[in-house]
Amino acid sequence: MKKYVCDVCGWEYDPAVGVPEAGIPAGTAFEDLPDDFECPLCAVGKDQFSEID
Repeated sequence: MKKYVCDVCGWEYDPAVGVPEAGIPAGTAFEDLPDDFECPLCAVGKDQFSEID
């Protein structure tokens, strides 16, 4: 699974870790995050994330 980075603040979403404090378990692919997912640091939506090569 690929990692994604917030284009606004640089926070990285790592599917191997998830976001436990937001109820997102480890192993959750970025594509499987809820449509209303927001960056935990700056609160922008999924459309403001880019895939990390």
